Amino acid sequence: MVEVAHRQCRQHEWMGKHQWRLSFSRAEIILLNDWILEQQIVYHMLRVFVKTERLTDSTGESGAETLSNYHIKTLMLWACELKSRSWWIDDLNVVRICVQLLHILAVWLTEARCKHYFINKCNLVYHSDNWQLIASRLTPETHASLAEWFIRKYICKCARQHCPELKFDDVSSTYQLQNAVLEVVDWRENTLSHQTWNSFRFFQMFVAFIVSQGSLTMLSCTCWIRNLAKMSPCPLEYFTAITFLYVAYKITRRSLEDELLDILFTTCLQFHDRRRCINARHSSVLSLSQAAKLMKVVANNSRSTVQLIEIELSKAYLLRALRCKDSNNSDSIYCLANVYLAALYYTTGQYQTAIDHCTLVIRSQDHSQCSSHVVQGELLPKIDDNIDSVLGLATFYHYVRTAAFNQQQRHVSVFTTDLFAHYLHIKCLSVGNSHQLTQPSSSAGDIQRYQNCFCEFQEIFIADILIYVLENNTRCLADCESDAISEHQTMTVRSHQLDTSELCELLQQSAVEYLTSFRHLEEREFGSVAAIVTTDFEALYAYKCGDYQRCLRLSMYNVQTLIVQASYELPMLLCIWPDLIQLMDEDVVSLTGIMLLVNPWCRDKPRYVLISQLSLSLYLVTQCQLKLYHSVTALTLTLDYIEIARLNANTARTLQQLLLKLTERKALLYTRYDTMVELNVDSKAGSGCKNFLGK
Repeated sequence: MVEVAHRQCRQHEWMGKHQWRLSFSRAEIILLNDWILEQQIVYHMLRVFVKTERLTDSTGESGAETLSNYHIKTLMLWACELKSRSWWIDDLNVVRICVQLLHILAVWLTEARCKHYFINKCNLVYHSDNWQLIASRLTPETHASLAEWFIRKYICKCARQHCPELKFDDVSSTYQLQNAVLEVVDWRENTLSHQTWNSFRFFQMFVAFIVSQGSLTMLSCTCWIRNLAKMSPCPLEYFTAITFLYVAYKITRRSLEDELLDILFTTCLQFHDRRRCINARHSSVLSLSQAAKLMKVVANNSRSTVQLIEIELSKAYLLRALRCKDSNNSDSIYCLANVYLAALYYTTGQYQTAIDHCTLVIRSQDHSQCSSHVVQGELLPKIDDNIDSVLGLATFYHYVRTAAFNQQQRHVSVFTTDLFAHYLHIKCLSVGNSHQLTQPSSSAGDIQRYQNCFCEFQEIFIADILIYVLENNTRCLADCESDAISEHQTMTVRSHQLDTSELCELLQQSAVEYLTSFRHLEEREFGSVAAIVTTDFEALYAYKCGDYQRCLRLSMYNVQTLIVQASYELPMLLCIWPDLIQLMDEDVVSLTGIMLLVNPWCRDKPRYVLISQLSLSLYLVTQCQLKLYHSVTALTLTLDYIEIARLNANTARTLQQLLLKLTERKALLYTRYDTMVELNVDSKAGSGCKNFLGK
């Protein structure tokens, strides 16, 4: 509903302010976006025609009935529904299509019937002399007359508007017209790429600026993902990288809060149910469900950086489920969350923590409620071959039983929570023997307790039996020490919180991977317009991790590539937004901070906090050469590159100029001190100077 009065009632004192009407704008946008290119062109031509021929009242203030854009939109909506696709694209001639649609509109006006597209009994026109007059002007239109209008008032007008330097005064012949149109096409192809590239760069700065200002919430994240998914994969990958860096930047300063956790969940799984995520913050069952979604994805995919992030998020949701107040009233949730945590910690090599969570389950007093929540095999990460074999056999058994007896067997690929905790506890002890576990262990005692627990359960699952048999065949259950039980009961179990440092590193690494993928897509789309290299973020991350050889190799290649392209292509600029600072070293951070202190108004204008790929690559090359103690000859070549970069650099970009000056100064100081060493002034002091510069 929109507060808009009818045309004939707008001057009325009361109705002009209080009338409302139905609006179908959202549905219309969906339909228009689904039109093929030919339909969009025809729609645009029809709108321009009725406007230039003064058949519309653009102000809406005239009392006489005139055509509006909504009449043209209604005409197109009905045509797109009633006309087949071949009518639009076979023997394509936009002038012919426009003539036929104008004649259809003339019939509507003559007969005073223009059926609303959405409301069945609504007519947009009625009998009027003005409608008849407009119809009389549309009916005589022919292919020749509309073609003349198309040339004189459409092509030439658009050409003069966008290409004022080109001449279109004489297009009387077909040859002249073709040349004129080709000139417009050539001009458009030459300028469109640059315009698109500038818009794309603005998009990058805009996203980085909006996210870094702390305005990213789960709601806004959901909106970003939903809309960017409709575009090419390039913008979505960039937003994902920025989001990962944003969260990594936040959790280094405070804990992993619920809002940040849900933002990561939404980004990783493209999840759009915001209400469910909010409700899960206070529900152990829903938090467990969130963890299950992540674990299922991890179990079915290879172990990439994103999967490692999802493992950490699964731990966070499981720990939150244990912290929820309602978890104290549910032994099944308590046990199940601890078992899944043990499995995840085992997967990431944290065996002592896995043992602690298994112990919490084993010590639980009441397992009568645990049968309502069982360990789902499809959610488990890779643990060992026994588990995989059992799950495979259980699935095969389910298939055979269903095929032979036409019976669905429930709870096939599942384990009893307590029994699985015992098995995983034994597994952690056996694998962790080579590690320094803080708890004393007795393998025989643990196996005995596993056997006793198995015999005590009245209802067990197929998978429990299979895993028990496999374990029984691989271990000797006869030699059990009875005194191990009392020792087990006296062990202390530590409470665990999620270590966000590991998650932070994974987020940074994954962000660099997404940014590198984004660079490849960017280079493919705009490589003909701008000088772009694809490994600048990889080099930056390698430098942060201390891999100076790799950083030097990547950065030197980038420098040599960009130096060649710098003279005839636009430079690729990098926006130093706050979240990206965590990948930079102290010098770049200091330069950025100084510039923002001197010019506070730059803080809200990201276009002024820019450096080129060439400037950053030169800085990384110089730093790596200093840390690896390269020769003066290598530094001299780098100084030559720096001089070329300074000549081509934009003097208005203060940060870029400062970075190039700092890079040049570092290289010059190194070469001077290296020369001092070669002159045998003091080899020991010279070495100390080089060490100082390297640091």
